[in-house]
Amino acid sequence: MRTAVRTPDAAPALAAPPLQAPALTDLPRLPVLATPPAPDPEIARAAERERIARELRRQAEAARAAEVRLEAQREEAARLEAARQEAARQDAARQEAARLATARQEAERLEAARQDAERQQVARQDAQRAEAARAEAQRVAQERQEAMRRELVRQEAVKLEAARQEAARQEAARQEAVRQEAARQDAARQEAARQEAARQEAARQVSAQQEAVRAAAAAAAASAAQDREAQREARLRAIGRQLDEEAARRQAAATPATAASQPPRGPPTVSALRRGRLFGRSDANAELVLYAEAFARRIQLNTLPEGVREVFRRPHNPPLVTVALRADGTVESVVIVTSSGLPEVDAAVRRVVESVAPYAPFSPVLAREFDVVEIRRTWVFDTAIRLN
Repeated sequence: MRTAVRTPDAAPALAAPPLQAPALTDLPRLPVLATPPAPDPEIARAAERERIARELRRQAEAARAAEVRLEAQREEAARLEAARQEAARQDAARQEAARLATARQEAERLEAARQDAERQQVARQDAQRAEAARAEAQRVAQERQEAMRRELVRQEAVKLEAARQEAARQEAARQEAVRQEAARQDAARQEAARQEAARQEAARQVSAQQEAVRAAAAAAAASAAQDREAQREARLRAIGRQLDEEAARRQAAATPATAASQPPRGPPTVSALRRGRLFGRSDANAELVLYAEAFARRIQLNTLPEGVREVFRRPHNPPLVTVALRADGTVESVVIVTSSGLPEVDAAVRRVVESVAPYAPFSPVLAREFDVVEIRRTWVFDTAIRLN
């Protein structure tokens, strides 16, 4: 219930009295200090009334707010009570439904027990009737089986007699077949001995032919190898003579007076060339190591033809190869120190070395020390060539 709060009417504002202008006199003007006017009692009372009115309005608004809060609290309490009653009603309904369901289930259980007892009684009666029928059928079956057994014994005796006669006939046939098989096997052994002798004679002739072919191939290979080696040595000697002649010309051009004063000499041999050897990956000569690594990279980065890749895919041992390079980057020789076991693989190695030539010329530092550099590496091929 709301309580109305009466607010007193605000007092009307009082008009301030008009200000009177001071009268002017003929007296000489003197400085006068300003005095603050005294507060008007009416204005003070009006201000007090206004303050009281504001306070009353504030209290009325607070009372109205309190009333609103109380009303809201009462409504919330009523709502909660209604919710509680509804929950109690629903709980009672659930309990009643559970009770009814329990009663219905109990009735159904009793009905099922009754029907099960009836079914068991009927099953017992059916089992008794079936047992009696089974006993009768068993008696009849036993009688029938006894009759069948006697008939089977008679038939078995007949079959045994027939089997005995058939066994005697088969034994006679078997003995005849054994005799014929022995004769056939004897003939087959004689034929097999004749064929084996013919096969051995043919194998001996084929082996002799193969041995002759191998000997001819070995002789041809040896002759070809000797021819290749002779050609290589001839090329090496020609290259050596050319290099020696060039070195002699350079030396003669550099020192003409000395050359004129000395008696003429023949050209130096290939063995007189200054040779550097790197059998591995490390050496005290850094320039030699760098040149060998550049040579290996050029081989490894080379794109191989399909035919060469097919050759390297065949089972073989990694060959050990020594490649001799001249100062201008040309190939002096390719020597297979340890063969791969396949002549085509060794030949493919030589083709690879020749196909990438010429290589980089010696650096000035390396050229001052050597005329020929020999690089020995093991060639390994998986997806590409690696020089280890």
